[in-house]
Amino acid sequence: MAAAIEVRDARRGDADALVALWRELTSAGAHPSRLPATPSAAAVEVAVSKHQDDTFGRLLVCELDGQVHGMAYLRRTAITPLHDDQTVTVEYLHVSDAARRHGLGKALIAEAAGWAEHENCAHLAVVAPAIAREANRFLARLGLGQAGVLRFATTHTVRRRLAAEHAPNLLALLSSRRSVIARRAQLGRPLPAEAQSLGAEVSYRAEPESADT
Repeated sequence: MAAAIEVRDARRGDADALVALWRELTSAGAHPSRLPATPSAAAVEVAVSKHQDDTFGRLLVCELDGQVHGMAYLRRTAITPLHDDQTVTVEYLHVSDAARRHGLGKALIAEAAGWAEHENCAHLAVVAPAIAREANRFLARLGLGQAGVLRFATTHTVRRRLAAEHAPNLLALLSSRRSVIARRAQLGRPLPAEAQSLGAEVSYRAEPESADT
């Protein structure tokens, strides 16, 4: 007897199943470890309630024989900032290990495609980890080609890396200006206005007594 598969919008009662799916999703080797930590069931219940009132997004679950084993998040947005066309993007598509190869992933994509048609969206996009070979082969069979790579990090990490990228240039600039200050001081020339602010930070070693001999 064929397994019964049902795709529907998530309900508050799905919180525990969604927590388990997220934990499995973030612990899989193909997914970046920097994804947000597993939320509590209470937090998921609140999030599900918000999604139920969102006309531009849907949180789906997929049941196999009455048990939730899959999920996906759908977003309806403009395909680019310069076009009026809309697209549906499928994110966080995941099927539990216990329910693989039963058609749940295909059922979730079919629901996304059906919603896209209902909303007059001419395009469908799916976010998948670049190194998830099986998932990408599955999506390629459905006609979805690679359009880019999504990278993810905390805001703090990016700001810290940006500061580190600029630090060597800043240090080189300060070093260059201080060298100019030192040379002008040795020659007894006045400092340029832009270097006056650095003058107080620069100290010079006293010349040896034999300097004039």
